[in-house]
Amino acid sequence: MEDFDLVRFRESITTGIPTELPDPYVYEETVNHAPKRKATLDEEEVKLALQNALRYFEPRHHEVLLPEFKEELEKYGRIYMYRFMPKEEIKARDIDYYPAKSKQAAGIMLMIQNNLDHAVAQHPHELITYGGNGAVFQNWAQYLLTMKYLSEMTDEQTLVMYSGHPMGLFPSHKNAPRCVVTNGMMIPNYSKPDDWERFNALGVTQYGQMTAGSYMYIGPQGIVHGTTITVLNAFRKIGKSPRGNVFVTSGLGGMSGAQPKAGNIAGCITVCAEMNPKAVKTRHDQGWVDEVIETRENLVRRVKTAQENKEVVSIAFLGNVVHVWESLYDNGIEIAIGSDQTSLHNPWAGGYYPVDLTFEQSNEMMSEDPIQFKKEVQRSLKRHVAAINRHTDKGTYFFDYGNAFLLESSRAGADIEGEDREFRYPSYVQDIMGPMCFDYGFGPFRWVCASGKVEDLEKTDAIATEVLQRLSQDAPERIQQQMQDNITWIKGAQENKLVVGSQARILYADALGRMEIAKAFNDAIAQGEIGHVILGRDHHDVSGTDSPYRETSNIYDGSRFTADMAIQNVIGDSFRGATWISIHNGGGVGWGEVVNGGFGMVIDGSKEAEERLTSMLHWDVNNGIARRNWARNENATFAIKRAMELDPNLKVTLPHVVDENLWN
Repeated sequence: MEDFDLVRFRESITTGIPTELPDPYVYEETVNHAPKRKATLDEEEVKLALQNALRYFEPRHHEVLLPEFKEELEKYGRIYMYRFMPKEEIKARDIDYYPAKSKQAAGIMLMIQNNLDHAVAQHPHELITYGGNGAVFQNWAQYLLTMKYLSEMTDEQTLVMYSGHPMGLFPSHKNAPRCVVTNGMMIPNYSKPDDWERFNALGVTQYGQMTAGSYMYIGPQGIVHGTTITVLNAFRKIGKSPRGNVFVTSGLGGMSGAQPKAGNIAGCITVCAEMNPKAVKTRHDQGWVDEVIETRENLVRRVKTAQENKEVVSIAFLGNVVHVWESLYDNGIEIAIGSDQTSLHNPWAGGYYPVDLTFEQSNEMMSEDPIQFKKEVQRSLKRHVAAINRHTDKGTYFFDYGNAFLLESSRAGADIEGEDREFRYPSYVQDIMGPMCFDYGFGPFRWVCASGKVEDLEKTDAIATEVLQRLSQDAPERIQQQMQDNITWIKGAQENKLVVGSQARILYADALGRMEIAKAFNDAIAQGEIGHVILGRDHHDVSGTDSPYRETSNIYDGSRFTADMAIQNVIGDSFRGATWISIHNGGGVGWGEVVNGGFGMVIDGSKEAEERLTSMLHWDVNNGIARRNWARNENATFAIKRAMELDPNLKVTLPHVVDENLWN
């Protein structure tokens, strides 16, 4: 057992909101804090926000808490209730340590704490996991109350979560989800970015991002694999080897922090710009980026040397990415592939830092003069795009990496308009992930070893490798590349030291692969070889997300602006065996721009667990393949036909393709 006070830990979980006030919070400068949110509430709304916050506490505490919460709202733009942040370290622990009547509830507690681990979360004191605003909860009272409910829950109750607020435990049954999560589900006419600022400040909704508000984030590893596949296939698309060639991008925060590591695994020279020195230090300390450079002159010299020596190296540039694009162009350095992964879904509140403003100047302006800050962001985006255009005119392959770069650049008036499509550049889903992975059913399947043991992760890696090798022997030629990429990935996963937080792993698998791997895990649990396993996935997947500028950007039948798939996905998961389910408004491309759903499933080695995982994982993937097939995506039609052959109970409507000569 690790060296910590188990009794005190369990008390911190079961106590809930304390009856007596803890000591006031002392602001820690060393922690990476969220930027101040802009003021959006009028005088009456400020009063309402304070009333909303105080309702968590007994009236005898209101006189003390009122001025404190008022100060938080004025100073930070939100009421976080810092005073109630637990003193004990928050991180994923052995599932058996959690005080719980339901092992499934213990699994949810484990994953919540993993999302708030200081090594994992971007702004842990503000309960934000990644993306600048991807929150697990709105405030610390919600966290305390949720953990208490989960510790009391039985297998015949379901916890209902309204945008971070635990509405309560409701009677259900053992086959129902133990937790149902909704985040930011707004009436459509109230789903604009400024609406989020207002209603979040009021304390009535939150931006759950994707796996942040659904308790399924596993640190930047969760995107390393997808980024590795994207980078590899981008080089394949342009017919170049990664070795000695340059990949330029930006962002080292939550999800984007995976980019340098992915570049190393792919085998290229990665230059990743980041304005936040704390984010740069974190990724460098974790070994996710090799070198840090702070001047443009040194960057140019280093990249030239790396090209001459055909090095595999990742470089964090502490500065603005616009300067990177401009400096490399001015010095004749060829960029093979380029992208951007700043949080442009959140452009006015720290997601994107304008060129020629310092980090500190930007943080001050975004809260004190938000109108001018918006102008600076849009001016910077125009210059950013102009620099990219100069490189692409010389042969650089640029793609939008799903962060709303193209969308916000177009809104800024940048030269981004396309001739034969909406934008000059494709989304990476349009060119790479959609046709090569999602249409075939390959997506980011992940698991967490609930024991927290390194040896359990090693055993599950070995099990997954064996399953993939077996399945690849009979896999159709059209998906052999995907199978081999995953076998290579999982074999090298441990040597690349990808674990941050929980003992977790991710790989891109199709429905058959996910089911077979999960069944093999369940058998190993039954035989006592490993402890419990928590299954999940990124929302960025085949079925989970309707996002017209990212996940469903390669849907061309006019339905990419609909959200039936994501809603159907979560409803179907709920009665097919998921332990918890979530549905969110707003993912990586912005509030009001996407609807996305996810799940978590605790497997315990039982026959019931095998039945649940088989039923749910089959649906969770094939729902999306069926929709992509109906959109006339050729690879999806191939995949759904194969799925119907494997399971005669699956019967999907196939499209008839219209002869193009009819229009002549």
